Amino acid sequence: METQPLTGRRAIVTGAASGIGAAVARRLADLGAKIVVADRDEQPARTVADQVGGEVWVVDLADTAALADLRLEADILVNNAGIQHVAPVEEFPPERFALILRLMVEAPFLLTRAALPHMYRQGWGRVVHISSAHGLRASKYKAAYVTAKHGIEGLSKVVALEGADHGVTSNCVNPGFVRTPLVERQLADQARAHGLPEDEVLEKVILEESVIKRLLEPAEVAGAVAYLCSDEASFVTGTSLVIDGGWTAH
Repeated sequence: METQPLTGRRAIVTGAASGIGAAVARRLADLGAKIVVADRDEQPARTVADQVGGEVWVVDLADTAALADLRLEADILVNNAGIQHVAPVEEFPPERFALILRLMVEAPFLLTRAALPHMYRQGWGRVVHISSAHGLRASKYKAAYVTAKHGIEGLSKVVALEGADHGVTSNCVNPGFVRTPLVERQLADQARAHGLPEDEVLEKVILEESVIKRLLEPAEVAGAVAYLCSDEASFVTGTSLVIDGGWTAH
């Protein structure tokens, strides 16, 4: 049995210097893919690239004007980069809202647009968007993040429809709360927004909707991505692979 089924494939993973992106980079590298670690933070990105024998692409994905004419030689594209801001709608800074949508909807569109011609030419491609349970459900105080994740769900489905005749699949992975720096940085903001002590936020806010009362590990998300990149998932497209501990079962 082939142990490295992605040998010869080139995978670009955004936001890959830490958290989910780094775990995805490591998992796809273990399967034989050549990894491009795309991140704005060069040093941690280089650390991950060195670990997986890959290359670094230092890029600010919020600078969407610089991505407009991009062309990417990628067999696999994992749109993972994201940020969070927690505030009520009436207090939400408009510039922060715009930034989150640029980074988490416009940039994935532009990267996908840049990668599809190569995928179409070779008749094979995998586009995976790291969405969220928030791509299917809403929460208070996360207007931009929820909007962006709902947007990426729509983009993924359109790419699935257009790519089907070219051997290209497009899917979302929808985790619940993952043990990452992004989630850890939310604790103080969530405590402030909900009027709770910070040490109560994890149980009463973060994990309230999850019936499995723990944070998801980045490696578990990476496993879902690996499946969607496999030949076994060649008939899976336009869907959302939900790994949310039962959150959306309510």
